[in-house]
Amino acid sequence: MENMQFIVGRQMGLEVTQAIVCSRWGAPADKSLFQDGDVIIGGLFNVYYIPSAVEQVFTEMPHYKPCTGLDVKSLKYTYAMVFAVEEINRNSTLLPGVKLGYRILGICSRYPWALQGALSLVGGDTHNCNLPTSMPRSAAYEQAGEAAGGQPVPLLIGAASSTTGIMMSRILGPLSISYLASCPCLSDRTKFPNFFRTIPSDIYQARAMARMAIRFHWTWMGAVIENNDYGHLAIQVFQEQIEGKGVCLEFIETVHRQTIVSDARHAALTIQASTARVILIFCWYTDAKAVFLELAKMNVTDRQFLASEAWSTSDDLLHDLTISKVASGVLGVAIRSSTIPGFENYLRSLHPSHRPDDEFLRELWQKEFECSPRAKRSHAAPLSSYLSSALKTSPPPCSGTESLVGVQHPFTDTSQLRVAYNVYLAVYAAAHTLHSLLSCPNRDNPPGNKSSTCSSPKHIKPIELLQHLNKVNITTPQGELLYFQGADIPAKYDLVNWQNTPEGSLKLVLIGRVDGFDLHLNESAIQWSTGSNQVPVSVCSESCPPGTRKANRKGEPLCCFDCIPCAEGEISNKTGSLHCDRCPSEFWSNVEQTACIPRQLDFLSFNETLGITLTAAAVSGVTVTTAVFVVFLYYRKTPVVRANNSELSFLLLLSLKLCFLCSLVFIGRPSVWSCRFQQAAFGISFVLCVSCLLVKTFVVLAVFRSARPGAESLMKWFGPGQQRGSVCLFTCIQVIICAAWLSLSPLVPRRDLGFQGSKVTLKCARASVVGFSLVLGYIGLLAFTCLLLAFLARKLPDNFNEAKLITFSMLIFCAVWVAFVPAYVSSPGKYVVAVEIFAILASSYGLLLCIFAPKCFIILLRPEKNSKKHLMAR
Repeated sequence: MENMQFIVGRQMGLEVTQAIVCSRWGAPADKSLFQDGDVIIGGLFNVYYIPSAVEQVFTEMPHYKPCTGLDVKSLKYTYAMVFAVEEINRNSTLLPGVKLGYRILGICSRYPWALQGALSLVGGDTHNCNLPTSMPRSAAYEQAGEAAGGQPVPLLIGAASSTTGIMMSRILGPLSISYLASCPCLSDRTKFPNFFRTIPSDIYQARAMARMAIRFHWTWMGAVIENNDYGHLAIQVFQEQIEGKGVCLEFIETVHRQTIVSDARHAALTIQASTARVILIFCWYTDAKAVFLELAKMNVTDRQFLASEAWSTSDDLLHDLTISKVASGVLGVAIRSSTIPGFENYLRSLHPSHRPDDEFLRELWQKEFECSPRAKRSHAAPLSSYLSSALKTSPPPCSGTESLVGVQHPFTDTSQLRVAYNVYLAVYAAAHTLHSLLSCPNRDNPPGNKSSTCSSPKHIKPIELLQHLNKVNITTPQGELLYFQGADIPAKYDLVNWQNTPEGSLKLVLIGRVDGFDLHLNESAIQWSTGSNQVPVSVCSESCPPGTRKANRKGEPLCCFDCIPCAEGEISNKTGSLHCDRCPSEFWSNVEQTACIPRQLDFLSFNETLGITLTAAAVSGVTVTTAVFVVFLYYRKTPVVRANNSELSFLLLLSLKLCFLCSLVFIGRPSVWSCRFQQAAFGISFVLCVSCLLVKTFVVLAVFRSARPGAESLMKWFGPGQQRGSVCLFTCIQVIICAAWLSLSPLVPRRDLGFQGSKVTLKCARASVVGFSLVLGYIGLLAFTCLLLAFLARKLPDNFNEAKLITFSMLIFCAVWVAFVPAYVSSPGKYVVAVEIFAILASSYGLLLCIFAPKCFIILLRPEKNSKKHLMAR
């Protein structure tokens, strides 16, 4: 038996058969089923496969491997087509007056034999190999049919694989409806306009798997795929769907059927070494089984597997106790299941005696009952029969009592019809297409009328059949709406779960369905690989808790990251945040960095340590000043007190007491009146104090200057009245400045939001710095003048020259306030107030100690020096 290899090219926009080379690939099992009819449709089913034992025997003869293994499942699909055709012929409303026939070829699963079978159907002869080259494909197979003297079938139910479907459509170009070819590429109507299918594109199952991964938060997965279009296209769609959704693939392992032993072991080792706990497998069921067997040897039982429809319902895996521990909890996408009323009884009623020409049934009987039913003698035994007989002995004849009735067998199991139901739908789609094409409402019109042109069963044009197939929109006997969207029907899948049984095997449990892009899943019904209802966790890095953000690791996938705590003032209030959000200006982050809370109101209070310290220093200053005042009052008639106007000394002590007291106004919660009073009290108190010192300095200079000849009249300008008036004048100027400042630009309490922290400072805000600058500037002017004059008078001849004391006190005063300016500007929050209080207290203590400490020392500890003689001595 010869097989065809075709090389396809394009010439002037048409695909043409460039070359047809006949080569001997071994004899395929050329058995078939045939029923004559007005219209005959073809069927291609992979009924045969090459047994593994034969694979080993013929490793050195790849072209002569006999395809003798009978696939019972594919045989069931074959009879699903036969049943559907017989059911349609019994239907008086569908194809009335037209008998539907079939020609079904049971072919080998290898691609060359599948192509040869398709060629024999569209050409009408299995042995024809003499098609002319460089001829359009439609003309090629029509000429082949005429040369063979047979009628080509107008439509094929097949093929059983995407690769075969692609080859058939590109080379032969028959109109076909596939029941198992799921490659997304076949949806391209520009390349495959004559291809239809009743199985959804793999795009939908890949999308469903991606949605399950996203739904269960499996962000770190592995994948094992078939090294062909099925695996590569499916994983490509899966990766497109998970892109940007936080799901990553740790590895993608490929397996090839020709090297499945080594590939399966390598994939199992990768799974064992990986940190991914969820593994996606896009493979044929035999290859998936090989991977599971290797995992069972390694005792890898802690992985959750996602199954594609190619193996999610495989009985070979479900009933294999060797892999039950490894495969427990498998979650898979499966071809939707349905029922075909009467199909089980039909299968059980099949018997070789009722169908003597049915070679498939005879082989089924030989395989299952190990007996040989009476069969017709073939005039030419094919090579496969010869090889088969060489490998096994002929079984004994059957008794005739063998029957499928009451037998529990995969062939008669119709509890979950999946591929068989796709075949059933394909036949009904073909029948309704023919019904639409052959229905001719104007058949009785006069012959000359163009509208009376109708198609006849014997002259069906492929282009017309294609047009009607595109428009099919029917309701099946099961009540299902069937129509084509391009090449595809609306996508529908079952979601299944492999659950343990008491016997130790696994059972298939329906847990949901996929309807287009909608995923319906009953999570409570799932039994996971862990044996519980708890969803397995498969992540590279645990999700970042609230209060942290993701930080990607350099050189690693996006799913692998570190969790970085949010900075102060920033929060993340959900799991897995990519970034932290900054709190509004009046809010701050809590300790956990998960929520923004109102910032606490902060000010220098009497209850805190700093406030208590400053208050104690101020009260101490008032106390010491009061004590000095009492001492001076008690010794007011002594020379030390009376020297240089004792009245000014008492006024100076009073002003120092006011300076100490005004610092207390700065402590506590700022209010409208406290803000206005504190600056006025500060400015006026210090001007009063410095004015007293300045007048004292004037008096010292005047006294020594008046001692010179001709300067006796100088003291009349610095008498007690003039001294009091000068102090009042200097102080009134400050009063006017403060009154104008507080009237034009009053200080008000305001929240300072500029400082970033958990607290917001309540402080007295200055609308303008001009007033404050004038107040400080005036004090500085008086202080600098006093310092300059005191410095000039420091060396005047006297045993007790008060100018020296004033010089030291004013040096300290000026140093404090010069240092105050930068400290005041750079201090944050409430510490601005603390700095100002500190400057007030430091300068006040400096004046008090430098001026009055030496006098008190003499008064209390050196009373012998408290005399006019001692003071006047040079």
